[in-house]
Amino acid sequence: MTQRRRFGGGVVGMHDRMTDLDQTLVAGIKGYAWLPDLRRRHHDRPVPLRVLGQRAVAICGPEAVRFFYDENHLERHTALPHPVVATLFGKGAVHTLDGEAHRHRKALFIALLMNDGIDVLAKLVGESFDEAAESWRGRPRVTLFDESALVIARAVTRWTGIPVTDDELPKLAADLVAMVDGFATPGPRHWRALAARRRRERWLGKKIEGVRSGDVIAPADAAITTIAHYREDGEPLDPRTAAVELLNIIRPATAVAWFVAFSAHALDRWPQHRRPLRDGDEEFTAAFVHEVRRFYPFAPFLGGRAVRDLFFHGEPIPAGTLVLLDVYGQHHDAGLWEEPYAFRPDRFLGRQIGDFDLIPQGGGDPRSGHRCPGEKITIAVLGTLVQRLARLDYYLPPQNTDIDLARIPALPRSRMQLVVP
Repeated sequence: MTQRRRFGGGVVGMHDRMTDLDQTLVAGIKGYAWLPDLRRRHHDRPVPLRVLGQRAVAICGPEAVRFFYDENHLERHTALPHPVVATLFGKGAVHTLDGEAHRHRKALFIALLMNDGIDVLAKLVGESFDEAAESWRGRPRVTLFDESALVIARAVTRWTGIPVTDDELPKLAADLVAMVDGFATPGPRHWRALAARRRRERWLGKKIEGVRSGDVIAPADAAITTIAHYREDGEPLDPRTAAVELLNIIRPATAVAWFVAFSAHALDRWPQHRRPLRDGDEEFTAAFVHEVRRFYPFAPFLGGRAVRDLFFHGEPIPAGTLVLLDVYGQHHDAGLWEEPYAFRPDRFLGRQIGDFDLIPQGGGDPRSGHRCPGEKITIAVLGTLVQRLARLDYYLPPQNTDIDLARIPALPRSRMQLVVP
């Protein structure tokens, strides 16, 4: 992987007093390297700083994750920047709630995303991939990232009961990708994300109204039906909020396309891992999936806000301080992972993963905290796709597969182009 700044190198002209200055611009320049660099200069201690014009502190490690996910310490709804809510999560989403409101809404997602239906979704994804792969044969080249997003979007809309025509699907997949791709950057990517969210909230809001009126027919146990008839305080969600929450199922599922592209990148760099995946070794497949989610960059950090005066490892955290949990830094911490910058799926063979160690989708118990309840979907879908990718007869034509760690979310520059003879 490449990056514009080496870890530990810093930005020209910066020094240890840099934390006295607002770090927003530096964060935008350095991307995933930003917090690890700061923490290294502070000997992995909590780092007081300023970002987005606010007092903040950066923390990392399993103890930090426990601290971060303690509802007596932090809240989320005031910590999420408006651009992130406006593009990635949506106004009124479960991610923006705290306390009892969060627990009540979260129960909806637990029921939808943590049951036996995950196997059904994985099967649909596999069938969608097989169908698509046949159409790739003989083409000059295909872009795996884009094709994977289309494959997953087709499967997850079927699974959730959302009626989508074949003609509508490519634009839907592109919009779901845009919401993720533009959440952390100003400029054209952010504008595309905003437009995509507005478009899909209106579209799904009408579907929700159709389910309620009977004009849209969907299975009784489908997510669209459950969300359409879900009630809070005795009242159904307004159509836009219901659409937001339905998007919070199909959007993150489609975002697994990032990990599919990273998996192809890994198989190109370390082809010895292809055989156990091709052979359907479930234990190795799970280990490979975990290592992809650990090794490759996706969420750089998470944010919460102190609800009262706190201390962490001797660092005072006054009420109202923004607390940043360094996710990328934790996944590359030599104290937690042996040879953290080596891609080694075997590290997960026979290893019990703690709730506060591997945190690409948050930490703690998803049933009671803010950890994403869709994590099991990510693991199941990615496991299905990496096995099929390993069995697929393809080669990589000349292309630039570098990964720029200054870009959030990161992605191989070529988006992984394949030729399937």
